[in-house]
Amino acid sequence: MSGSGGPAGVVVEAAPAGSGPTPDDWAAAESLLRGLSADARVLLICHVNPDGDALGSMLGFGLGLRSLGVHRMQATFPGPPEVPEPLRGLPGLDLLVPAIEAYPDPELVICFDAASESRLGELVDRLDTAGAALVLDHHASNTRFGGVNLVDPRAAATSVVAEQLLSRLGVVLDAEIAECLYVALTTDTGSFRFEATTPAVHQLAARLLATGIRPGDISRRVFDTRPFGAVRLFGEALGRARLEPAAAGGRGFVWTWAGLDDLARHGQRPYVLEALIDSVRCTAEADVSCVVKQTTPAEWAVSLRSKGGVDVSRVAVALGGGGHRFAAGFTGRGTVEEVVDRIRGQLDTAVIPAAD
Repeated sequence: MSGSGGPAGVVVEAAPAGSGPTPDDWAAAESLLRGLSADARVLLICHVNPDGDALGSMLGFGLGLRSLGVHRMQATFPGPPEVPEPLRGLPGLDLLVPAIEAYPDPELVICFDAASESRLGELVDRLDTAGAALVLDHHASNTRFGGVNLVDPRAAATSVVAEQLLSRLGVVLDAEIAECLYVALTTDTGSFRFEATTPAVHQLAARLLATGIRPGDISRRVFDTRPFGAVRLFGEALGRARLEPAAAGGRGFVWTWAGLDDLARHGQRPYVLEALIDSVRCTAEADVSCVVKQTTPAEWAVSLRSKGGVDVSRVAVALGGGGHRFAAGFTGRGTVEEVVDRIRGQLDTAVIPAAD
């Protein structure tokens, strides 16, 4: 199922790109969930290589549905069924199944934090085999690929959208749901340091903390714990970083890369590289930062960040990916030099005029 079709008897018009969910969108999502039969199979999917927002939003929402009596439910993501070490303490991991074991024809599929169908990998066919498809996301580049789409580019994280829907369904937050949503919220706001951190974000955090979760323990586990091999790997990757002050219309571009050989040499799993961008983006002389991470001999996962002078989502979309003005990504192919050259070629077109 794709396009603007809603649940049976509900027609939902596609919202303009950049706008948030309409009252009809919320009503359609509630109708889908309240209309589930007792034995309905529900499949939750988040994007490939899940980060804290993807996994936390999905598991927190799943725990909320379980509290409402939904029990024939699975959660999954495409690719190897490996949860990154910092996220292995999340409640709700018992909902996870490998992609190969996911329901082939669920009554309802719910997608989390995926801006396009391509982010669903081998699970994309569930959009066609499911009875209905609901998308929860906050990426401005979202293609509205579900039958019902709750996409709010103004939201700091997908967990914000998930919590709003849970509230509309009457779910009472408990510590397990709250921990999942808090991990998601802190991940996508950079521990409340990014521009998307609004008063509403802190109000949501306060409601989550009120359930008794321990933010210090969560932050140490998610952000401040790293194997020594990863520390050594980061040192090598930072040592090869390159600064291009004239790029991006003179706003500056800094980038580095890490390959499969680096991971093997230091005995590390690919997930450890997700945090590398934070060590690169602090470069004072560059508005745009980039980390290129090898996933196969000729394929790379690319992370882009901006301090505000360049809309990196324009770069990512032009190269087949998506994201936000300040954070985006895509999958690159070829050599690392070829991938970076394509990025370089898009930067000037994505510069934001000073008046914006």
